[in-house]
Amino acid sequence: MTATRAELVIDGRRLSYLDFGGTGRPLLALHGHMSEAASFAGLAAELSPEWRLIALDQRGHGHSDRAADYSRAGYIADVAALLDHLGLDRVVVLGHSLGGINAYQLAARHPERVSAFINADGAVSLGLDGHNPLAFVLGLPYEAPTRQALIDGMGPMASFFGELPRERPDGTWSLPFHPQDIVDSEDLVHGDHWADWLAGTCPALLIHPTQGVVPADQAQAMVDRRPDTRMVELNTDHFVYANDPSGFAKAVNEFLAELQADACPPLVGGVTAPSGLGDAGPPGVL
Repeated sequence: MTATRAELVIDGRRLSYLDFGGTGRPLLALHGHMSEAASFAGLAAELSPEWRLIALDQRGHGHSDRAADYSRAGYIADVAALLDHLGLDRVVVLGHSLGGINAYQLAARHPERVSAFINADGAVSLGLDGHNPLAFVLGLPYEAPTRQALIDGMGPMASFFGELPRERPDGTWSLPFHPQDIVDSEDLVHGDHWADWLAGTCPALLIHPTQGVVPADQAQAMVDRRPDTRMVELNTDHFVYANDPSGFAKAVNEFLAELQADACPPLVGGVTAPSGLGDAGPPGVL
């Protein structure tokens, strides 16, 4: 599909996004670490005509500028700013990994803006052992005078990242993310996010790849403890949108087809109507 690239500027920092067009209801898509908006091109082509996919290059990724911090609040503020920029009061949000966590945290902290969300392999409790699984990217070079020099500097990791270098306007080449930013962002996404997951009752879909990052017991607890939440399991790895695109598109389309025009319960005093689970503590799963 042909997408239109546009941007907004927040305090001098550029946020870039892709609009895949159409006249359907907007579906906002948020990618994971080291990815970008273009990763949703395949899904955009498979969506039913009732939906129009808009995908953000999140801070420090793709064509968006690096940020001073990669905090939870910073990511959520960017998404809210994009919705304001687009004039969208209320949307369905889809996110993968980092983007899945951002999606359900947006729903928790701005319930008036999210009618439903889809979380593809975004955990609610992760990194509690202090281990950063993305620390290996610190071995990657960020920029070089030529494309080949950048690839050569990757060494054995070129087989994974060799397609990513892109040319800057000044003729130099760089990755579409800075390795240190990725490590900082991963550190700051770690934690116990059960309170956010349980904060609202709008419809939610958890797409759980069986070889993904969310353990099976945690995935089941996410569905059991949150109202109006369902799960689709796909026999693939964490990069479900790339390695099972048909299964991913099918799960997304079937969920979207069931949504009403206004899927969330009424707001009471600016807060989503209570579910009865908001005070429950986290279960003993990781």
